[in-house]
Amino acid sequence: MAWLRVRELVRKEFIQLFRDKKNRPLLFVAPLIQLLLFGYVVSMDIRTITVGFLDQSKSTESRRLISAFGANRTFQVIYSTERPRDIEDRLLRRKLDLAIKIPPDFAPKIRKGKTTDVQILADGSMSNMAGVRIAYAGVIIDTFNQSLIKELHPFEMTYPRVDERVRTWYNPNLYSQNFFVPGIVAFLIMILTLLLTSMAIIKEKEAGTMEQLIVTPIRPFELILGKTIPYIIISLVQMAAVTVFAVFWFEIPLVGSIVLLFFSSCLFLLSTLGIGLFISTISKTQQQAMMTTFFFLLPFFMLSGFVFPIANMPMVVQWLTFLNPLRFFLVVVRGIFLKGVGFSVLWHQLLAMGIIGVLVFAGAVARFKKRLD
Repeated sequence: MAWLRVRELVRKEFIQLFRDKKNRPLLFVAPLIQLLLFGYVVSMDIRTITVGFLDQSKSTESRRLISAFGANRTFQVIYSTERPRDIEDRLLRRKLDLAIKIPPDFAPKIRKGKTTDVQILADGSMSNMAGVRIAYAGVIIDTFNQSLIKELHPFEMTYPRVDERVRTWYNPNLYSQNFFVPGIVAFLIMILTLLLTSMAIIKEKEAGTMEQLIVTPIRPFELILGKTIPYIIISLVQMAAVTVFAVFWFEIPLVGSIVLLFFSSCLFLLSTLGIGLFISTISKTQQQAMMTTFFFLLPFFMLSGFVFPIANMPMVVQWLTFLNPLRFFLVVVRGIFLKGVGFSVLWHQLLAMGIIGVLVFAGAVARFKKRLD
């Protein structure tokens, strides 16, 4: 293999890439904008819960319960009424996240030391949020109960209790950005490498320059190397840029080894470049290549564990996720960013990415060479 020919082909590829002014922002600005956008949009943190009350008690105790919710910065008490239909209508129109019904006998039962109920109505159309909102409301009501017991029955015997002391490792404040942003970094690299690789080779076909390359003394494997090396370099530069942006803009902790992060990125790029190369062999136009790329991206995203836990998927689907390189790369990226784990912990994922990468890239190269021949 003549490295001089490969070097000249790499140089030609870079010149073609940067000659088109439209490509420059796509290569370096677009990943940062996408990270900025997704980093803020993709979040499971609950910052505000709008709550309304149907106060049928109209007592000091019921007003104290409403005040307990209003004093908590997470809850925003925006409505209080005596008409049940008003509450139902506001839930229907999504003007309330929660509604709490306080019954007429609320105060008398409390004063007599009896158990009383309040009804929590939640908008279950967003089921992932509804459960968390109900749990938040339960904490406020439990705190209200404790204050009532101390006030109304101060001399009653107290019983021993067990209090939990919770400490969360690796993400102490449970910020969802710390979970999602490293995953977004991995997903962006996959999108960009698939698009760039598949589109670059199709451009050669559409411009009619692929035939010129074939008749030159360059060998098929040298041609493949010359076409893929520029995108490996660009992808690693993009990885560095979005990593710096994630650390300094979003303040995501990068606890582990940067060297291991980029080594794992190279293994991941084997798969994505191989898939991009494969797409280029089955597509005739740039539009076709783009559609095929997005056909691959959706299953990769859904079966990666990016949002939906793999353990919750049917067993057959769980087995399919082992064919997805993004599944393993997400574990590596989050492990390096948040936990600071090293090779001794991540070697299973690195080995899986390496095997998938070699098989996919070798298969794509074989098909590409066959098309050239």
